[in-house]
Parts: sequence; C-alpha cells; structure tokens
Amino acid sequence: MITSQTKITGLFGYPVKHSLSPKMHNAGFACLNLDYCYLPFLVKPDALEHAVNGIKAMNLRGVNLTIPHKESVINLLDEIDAEAGIIGAVNTIVNTDGRLKGYNTDGKGFMKSLEEQGIDLSEKKVIVIGAGGASKGICYYLAQKAKKLMIYNRSIDRRDAMIESLNKSQRLVNIISSIQRLDETYDADIIINTTPLGLNPDDPLPIDSKFLHKNHIVCDLIFSDTRLLKTAAKIGAKTISGHGMLLWQGVYAFELWTGVAAPVEIMRKTISTSI
Repeated sequence: MITSQTKITGLFGYPVKHSLSPKMHNAGFACLNLDYCYLPFLVKPDALEHAVNGIKAMNLRGVNLTIPHKESVINLLDEIDAEAGIIGAVNTIVNTDGRLKGYNTDGKGFMKSLEEQGIDLSEKKVIVIGAGGASKGICYYLAQKAKKLMIYNRSIDRRDAMIESLNKSQRLVNIISSIQRLDETYDADIIINTTPLGLNPDDPLPIDSKFLHKNHIVCDLIFSDTRLLKTAAKIGAKTISGHGMLLWQGVYAFELWTGVAAPVEIMRKTISTSI
C-alpha cells in the first residue's frame, strides 16, 4: 500500500518494458514490510539530465540505471563511489538529503552469480564481448580474478580506452588484452556477452555458433534464455544467463537504499517465477 511516507525507487532506462527489477524489488520491500516502492521510468538519452534532476525535485530515494545511461549519468551526479569511478559506470544512485551518489553493483553481482555456479576463475581465460557500462562493471572484477581477460568490441577506440583504464587502475597489464576477431575464441574457457543482442528474439547472435564448442562456459548478461544460450546448450556447453547477476546487483542496490539486509530468496523466487 502506498502511503504519504512511501520512499520511491525505480529504474531509468531505454527500454525498460522487459525489466524484472520492479517485481523483484517490490517483492523484497513487501516481504520486509518496508514503506518503499519501485517503478520503471522510460528515460530517453536526451532526457537523462532532466530525469536525474527529478530525483532531487521529487525526493526519490534512488534509482537503478540500465542501457544506455550507465556511463552518461556520471557527470550529472554529486558524488561517485571510488569503485564506480574506476569502473567508469554507475548502475545505482542513492539520494541522501538531496545529494546524489553513484555506485556500481553490476560487477559484484556478476561475480556472486559465478560463485553460486561454482566457477573458479583463477585458471580461466575469459572473453568478454562488448565494452559498454555493464562490461566495465564486470571486467573490473574479472581482471582481478581471471588468468587472462580478453575483450572484443566493434568500436576499437572504445575497447582500447576501456582496456587502458582497467590496466591503469588494476596494474594487470599482462592479464588484460584485446582480440580483433571473434574466431579467436576457441582457446577461451568462458565467453560472456555483455551487449544487448538477444533482448529481441530476432537479434543476430553476438558470436557465430561455429566458434563455440562443448567445453566453453557461455554467459549472457540478459536474464532470459537467449538465442546465444540456446545455441551453446545444443552444442553441449555450460550456459549461464543473467538471472544471477540481475538478482545480486539488485540485492546490493536494495541494501544501499534501505540499509537492511535484502530478502535474497524472496527476490530470487520472484525472478524465477516471472521469466
């Protein structure tokens, strides 16, 4: 029940209609009897500054950010968490007395999802497809754990800028490199798609199926069973959807807004029954 004291949180993105975050967070708030609610806000890129100003104007407690706002929002905030500053992307904003602080919970959420799958990265060679905000969040952590991290992106300048930033911040020059073509994936252990390809059923595959084999672990940050994951599963590869990352990045955001431990299993169940 909405009251005059209800704290409003939400999601800024374009698009947002596919998001399960409202169901997940509202189930968590209801479970703990917290006077909070979570709403989706369709925010076009040219309206982002107005939307961020609206967080203060309407006294929202905070929001999540998804495609395409995770990087462009940074210059609109009052403060950035140190880790989010290194990553160069923000997916969670907290409003404290009119001051907006940005955080990144994507990387921690993704790593927690791998941990739940029992995946040890220490001896793994990992290829990440994409160099956007979500990629930055997970590569920051992958660079610290993987034996080798390789990044592919259509925009070479964007890819190289991300690699330079990660190498500078992590001092892991021998760990992170680029690949020029996706046919270089054969020797990798893990392939991770961080691009939006797969949100729509008719999207092309982010990597040609002939470059996949049964010993790969194939991950997609999209929470549904995408064409990529279905194709990899038919080959015999282990597949991991963005289900776990969605859960755990949300758990960490929930705790930043409320200051209390999130009801993880309720939130997990809500996602599972909504897909």
